[in-house]
Amino acid sequence: MHPDMAGQPDAAKLAADLRAAIRGEVRFDVGDRALYATDASNYRQVPIGVVLPADTEDLVRAVEVCRRHEAPVLPRGGGTSLAGQCCNVAVVIDCSKYLNWVIEVDPERRLARVQPGVVLDDLRDAAERHGLTFGPDPATHDHCTLGGMIGNNSCGVHSVMAGKTADNVEALEVLTYDGVRLRVGRTGEDELAGIVAGGGRRGEIYRGLRDLRDRYADLIRARFPDIPRCVSGYNLPALLPENGFDVARALVGSEGTCVTVLEATLRLVPSPRARSLVVLGYPDVAIAADHVPAILDHHPIGLEGFDDRMVEDMTRQGIHPDDVTLLPDGGGWLLVEFGADDKKDADDRARELMEELGRTSRAPSMKRFDDPAQEKTIWRVREAALGATAHVPGEAPAWPGWEDSAVPPARMGDYLRDLRALLDRYGYACSFYGHFGQGCLHTRIDFDLTSRAGIDRFRAFLDDAAGVVLGYGGSVSGEHGDGQARAALLARMFGEELVSAFREFKALWDPAGKMNPGKVVDAARPDEDLRLGAGYDPPAVKTHFSFPDDGGSFARATLRCVGIGACRRHEGGTMCPSYMATREEEHSTRGRARLLFEMVQGDPLIDGWRSEAVRDALDLCLACKGCKGDCPVHVDLATYKAEFLSHYYARRLRPVTAYSMGLISWWARLAAHAPGLANTLTQTPLLRTVAKRLAGIAPERRIPAFAPETFATWFVRREHRIVGGPRVLLWSDTFNNHFHPETAAAAVEVLEAAGFAVELPRRSLCCGRPLYDWGMLGLAERQLRQILAALRDEIRAGVPVVVLEPSCASVFRDELCNLLPHDEDAKRLARQTYLLSEFLERCAPDFRPPKICRKALVHGHCHHKAVMGMAAEEAVLRKLGVEFETLDAGCCGMAGAFGFERGDHYDVSIKAGERVLLPAVRRAPAETLIVADGFSCREQVAQTTDRHALHLAEVLQLALHGDGGTPHASSEGEATTTPDGRNGQGARRWRALAGVAVGAAVAGAVAARRWEETERR
Repeated sequence: MHPDMAGQPDAAKLAADLRAAIRGEVRFDVGDRALYATDASNYRQVPIGVVLPADTEDLVRAVEVCRRHEAPVLPRGGGTSLAGQCCNVAVVIDCSKYLNWVIEVDPERRLARVQPGVVLDDLRDAAERHGLTFGPDPATHDHCTLGGMIGNNSCGVHSVMAGKTADNVEALEVLTYDGVRLRVGRTGEDELAGIVAGGGRRGEIYRGLRDLRDRYADLIRARFPDIPRCVSGYNLPALLPENGFDVARALVGSEGTCVTVLEATLRLVPSPRARSLVVLGYPDVAIAADHVPAILDHHPIGLEGFDDRMVEDMTRQGIHPDDVTLLPDGGGWLLVEFGADDKKDADDRARELMEELGRTSRAPSMKRFDDPAQEKTIWRVREAALGATAHVPGEAPAWPGWEDSAVPPARMGDYLRDLRALLDRYGYACSFYGHFGQGCLHTRIDFDLTSRAGIDRFRAFLDDAAGVVLGYGGSVSGEHGDGQARAALLARMFGEELVSAFREFKALWDPAGKMNPGKVVDAARPDEDLRLGAGYDPPAVKTHFSFPDDGGSFARATLRCVGIGACRRHEGGTMCPSYMATREEEHSTRGRARLLFEMVQGDPLIDGWRSEAVRDALDLCLACKGCKGDCPVHVDLATYKAEFLSHYYARRLRPVTAYSMGLISWWARLAAHAPGLANTLTQTPLLRTVAKRLAGIAPERRIPAFAPETFATWFVRREHRIVGGPRVLLWSDTFNNHFHPETAAAAVEVLEAAGFAVELPRRSLCCGRPLYDWGMLGLAERQLRQILAALRDEIRAGVPVVVLEPSCASVFRDELCNLLPHDEDAKRLARQTYLLSEFLERCAPDFRPPKICRKALVHGHCHHKAVMGMAAEEAVLRKLGVEFETLDAGCCGMAGAFGFERGDHYDVSIKAGERVLLPAVRRAPAETLIVADGFSCREQVAQTTDRHALHLAEVLQLALHGDGGTPHASSEGEATTTPDGRNGQGARRWRALAGVAVGAAVAGAVAARRWEETERR
């Protein structure tokens, strides 16, 4: 059984001794313990503490200190396990932050040496330089670690080509709990005899392994299923003489219950240079599975399957909506990938399969893809399966537990039919997907894990499902391992005698029973230590946001994260910029979501909305909404952060930046009366230093200069305008109105050229976007109500609203209805809000501006990508004849006010920008356009490079003018004045300076007081 916390060592003394012994990080506070309390499974156990060793010697010393204190140890990789093996009442040792080096790639011997924290894709990238790869590639390939893969004996899509992780491990350097450090691998009989004769702890272990093998050899051969996917129990077949007494491979899949892996030597295989993908559609998924054996005869390198329920789930959630349309007709699909040294060979193999299937009496529908982009799109559909099936709107959440069974591939179709019948008998719903080429099925099932009756039913189902899979000669675990979820089923699968052999195997390595106890053998039951359980009863909390996708419940929203860790990837996508910069679990989407869940639970985090651990974790969240778009289950940390901060700061003063930048619309309106004076305060050398210090702005940043004339003022006084066309309301946002009026003026010109009569709101309004970053939700809601009241006639008349700033558009498309869910005008405004590109594509499809044959780098604002998508933007650029590259740069790092703030915020901002965007801008030739619609993004480019980015409106304006050059704008952001030195009230600047300063202070005090009153109400 898992250890009781009451029997654990003195945590404070243990932590102190660890800090004295290692150079790495020792984290025993409640926040870090809460962070590591669960993995991607149904289970939760709060650890004693967390250690992040700086190097291998640190790791060895950490285990030594734990041994002195008799503290259990859990070595952990990416924390993505689905069976509960990555959570325990133990000292968690996380190697992913520092022990993450590919030590060596030997292309001649096709071997690689790696540390346990190496992310799989990092190894694959290093191997690809030599035309090699590491074969097993689970869907978590861009963030799972090799140590975790060794722990679980992971597989993936291309295990058809290369086998399981165990098949690709040549040697391991391991550490036992009692301090023995040894290198293990394939061992000949003479070498084995020599090791045993040498005595010592090593000889004792090997003698015990040899005796175990000899006593259980016949039973091992008889009871282990001969199928491609079996990772249940310990890998004892590796010890058989015919398998070379391979001690390393015997330890693969032991889930950290025997040893700690210090280093691994891995086998590499040739990476097919060319690939061809065939997608086959069948009437249903079981019929698709029936055809697996015939397809395997053609030797594909990947053979995956999924059903129509998974596609329906994706469609209902808007996950890859355009991608699923690429699928051929059917109710069940197989993805068949061929690989070869050249494209013709791969394509020929694909055609041969299609020709053979086409001659059958019930041929499937078929599509062959040879465009790498489309192939990637199709694989993205398959990899999204776990997230797509976890939280389907209108349905109960789906959970792991029976997500990893495996049978002989030839019997897959019948197994699916029998399992579906069992599911129907229990009233469970789920979709099917998995590695059909190796008979491995994945699924998430809508178990009730919050009532005693539901949990009892869950346990009964596991027993019945085990009977079904074992009846087909299968395995209860195909690649995810046993952990706690399926360990209780091992006796049924292997018999009590072999389970005794498993127990002996663990005891040889870990006689004290301190390595990840309670998993695999002598394990807790699958209905114990549940993350939810029959006692789950989160408090109902009153919130500003309505959380409509989570049943109106903040507690349920915190359950949305399923722990698969896509936010922990190091490259690609937008999520999660702060994790990419820090490599810290607490600064990942998963870490923050898990802390919010723990906050609601109230143990070990007991301070609720006042939790400092949660506030600290959210502090470096850029509120970029990258998670809302990239997370497979659409965790929306920007919204959760705003909600948390609204409660955390209730009846408290916020940081100065909340008032200096959160209330920017108020300051901008004040500055509009005397822009020259405002710029004197913020741009002249001495005063700008003082201004930045008072406002909490990083000294390295420049405060953007206010324009001499606002866009709204220019719009009113201009002489020429289009009248009589269809009406369109151009949203005059704070940033383009007060800082970059030339952008809004360009949009007016474009809209009028498209034949529209442009109007502005009749009064000064602000969507309140900056308020969300500091949780000023009462004031934000009030501003939204002001907007609805001011624009009611236009909204109800159906007048489209064009918004130039993506973050403002996302307020109307996202936060507006979340804060005002029952306001019909709010829903209308959300439907009527367009970005400029969306408006031109949907409302002016016949508008054809002149071509502008230029090259461009396009950077999408995070909210743009997450809420609206970039398709319309790219379509307009194509119409313009622009040859563009949309950078996969993630967040620019500025993220509204975030990148302006001093300290860690500025550092993370620069790291995020320097990851992809800023180097790409610096490398771009001078004639290449830099296109970025977000004010923050353009400001990051302007402040860190010598380039100036354009809004799409300005690119369109260039086309209208027939001008291939860049419109005039100061890349330094200095204020400009009229030729005679005047800029409105600028001539009286010095006389009014004191008055402006006093007025600013008074306005700030009034703003703070009004906000406080709003919050109290």
